Amino acid sequence: MINFLNLIRWKNLLLIAFVQILIKYALIEPFEVVKFTLNDFGFGLLVLATLCIAAAGNVINDIYDVETDFVNKPNKVIVGNSISEKTAFNMYIVLTIIGVGVGFYLSNLIGRSGFSAIFVIISALLYIYATYLKQTLLVGNIVVSFLAAMSLLIVGLFELLPVITDQNQETQLTFFKIIFDYAIFAFMINLLREMIKDIEDINGDYKVEMKTLPIIIGRERALKIVFILSIVPLLAVIYYTITYLYKHYIAVGYFLIFIIAPLLYFTIKSFSAETKKEINFLSAFLKIIMFFGVMPLLLYPFILK
Repeated sequence: MINFLNLIRWKNLLLIAFVQILIKYALIEPFEVVKFTLNDFGFGLLVLATLCIAAAGNVINDIYDVETDFVNKPNKVIVGNSISEKTAFNMYIVLTIIGVGVGFYLSNLIGRSGFSAIFVIISALLYIYATYLKQTLLVGNIVVSFLAAMSLLIVGLFELLPVITDQNQETQLTFFKIIFDYAIFAFMINLLREMIKDIEDINGDYKVEMKTLPIIIGRERALKIVFILSIVPLLAVIYYTITYLYKHYIAVGYFLIFIIAPLLYFTIKSFSAETKKEINFLSAFLKIIMFFGVMPLLLYPFILK
């Protein structure tokens, strides 16, 4: 059981579910002026579909990463050791069918059958990423970061858009924009982490002839690009805080201490990182930034009251 949980990356799945729950119950439902589509059962289906498709993506990614993982992290290889490749592929098929099937049912349940295409496209992109895009320069990083952002945006798409009218359009779009802003943040942080992971995995990726950024330009130059790109979310969060939150001292304090300061620390450390231990730390630290980056959703009932 523990091998299955590790294969589907259960900690990452918990974070996805946690963020979606925050969007639903901390950002959308507390405001009477906001109209939403899904009841608790419907929202549960949305979370289930998202997690199944994400889990399937993690499984197929591990299946195609066996050769590189034997070099990069030989003690953590699951496929081919504790779980056979055939079993893992069957798990991928089952999880994909459940995710897409539940998504199709939910889309028709709310009268938006076209939304079912979202789950099909995401599943296809995850497969293409694992089998091909991951080996290409930056394209794979961008695609998987976009899919991470979609795990937030999909809540807004299903909750807010189906019940939009001429009367509530401004309110609905205002809350969708908030979700969009957080999705952009998730995209930027995830892109940095994907680039850091490529630097971590350079030895195994080189063995299978991947064309990742650190292989093409070298590890040190890749780290410098990470340093430059890390300035973008830092400046974006500072701008967001000054523009939208300056009247709310608790929110400003939270952003300064738990988001801006860690981002600044990451930027400084990425410029000077040299050893594998330091690079591993940067990768783990970005997960912490992501977690604290979505927690302010709990503050919106006080910010927007």
